Parts: sequence; C-alpha cells; structure tokens
Amino acid sequence: MVGTTFKDWCRYFQYKEGANEEDRDKNRADARNALLVVATLIAAVTFQAGVNPPGGVWQETKADHIAGTAICASDSDAYYVFLTSNTLAFSAAVLVIMSLTHNFPFKFEVRVAGVSMIITYGSAIFAVTPDGETFQLALITAAAPLILRCLIQLLVKLKNRKPEPPCLIQAFVGPRNKTAEPPKDQTQQANP
Repeated sequence: MVGTTFKDWCRYFQYKEGANEEDRDKNRADARNALLVVATLIAAVTFQAGVNPPGGVWQETKADHIAGTAICASDSDAYYVFLTSNTLAFSAAVLVIMSLTHNFPFKFEVRVAGVSMIITYGSAIFAVTPDGETFQLALITAAAPLILRCLIQLLVKLKNRKPEPPCLIQAFVGPRNKTAEPPKDQTQQANP
C-alpha cells in the first residue's frame, strides 16, 4: 500500500460486490455495518450540536437576549445555516439507521429510541432557538430526507411499472386472448 496513488487507495476501500453469492452477502453485511457505524456517529454528533449549540446558551436574561437561548443565534444568518445543516444531517442519519435496522430482531425498540431521539432533538432546538420562524424551518428541513427518499421510491416504481394503453379505446377494449386460435381464413376452410 505504500507508494500507491490516491486513486489506488480509494479503489482499495471501495465497496465490491463479489464473485459468488457468499462473497456478495458478506460484502453487503460489511457495508451495512459500516453504514450503521457512520450513521450512528453522525447522529450522535449532530444531536449533541443541536442540544448544546456552538458558543453555548445565554445564562441570564438581558435586554437583547433571553436566558437559555443560543448565543450564536445573535448572528441570525450563521445560526440559520448551522441549524439547517445540522438538522438535515441529523434527520438523514436517523433515516439511514431506521432503514438499515428494518428487519433486525429489536426493530420496534430501535424505532421507539429513534423517534424519542427525534422528539428530544426537536424539543432542544425549540428551547434554544429564539425565533419561531427558524424553528419551523428546522422542522421542514428535518422532513426533507424522508420526503426525498419517498419521492425516489415513487419515481422508481413509476419507471418500472408496465405502460398503460396509449389511447382511451384500447383501455376499454382490453388485451386480446392470446391463447385462443386466430380465426381461419374462409378460403382455406373451403379447400381441404
């Protein structure tokens, strides 16, 4: 591995499907496990950043701020970017975790924990966000990965479905019975 190029290094760590079914199953399991670790780390980091925003929270109430609100929210543009990006990463990571643990033995418990974590995150950012509009935008951002995943699934289903008849008349007539014999020509029946 020493002395290889960056491209070779990246190729070495890429996901490989495998030559036989056993290799494919092992590689898929390894990829799922790696994705679960990465998604869990992203969820943990973004959850912590949402609960304890950069700079902390104000400790006392004064004329320009309220105790318990995010200090970085005093620069509304920077806080808006932080909150949107953090919420998007958090909700995408939770969606990956929920998707990858769909058929696990304790999937109900994982779902309860995931939903509880989402509610806790939402409560925390609601508590530290001084402006209600920013919080509403964060909720919309949180729904974006799920909406995008549903749209992708819908487009895939629409792409893979059988085409409908091109005109209204064919829709009412329906397909012909392909198992029945076609009608014989009258001239061929007269001459045996």
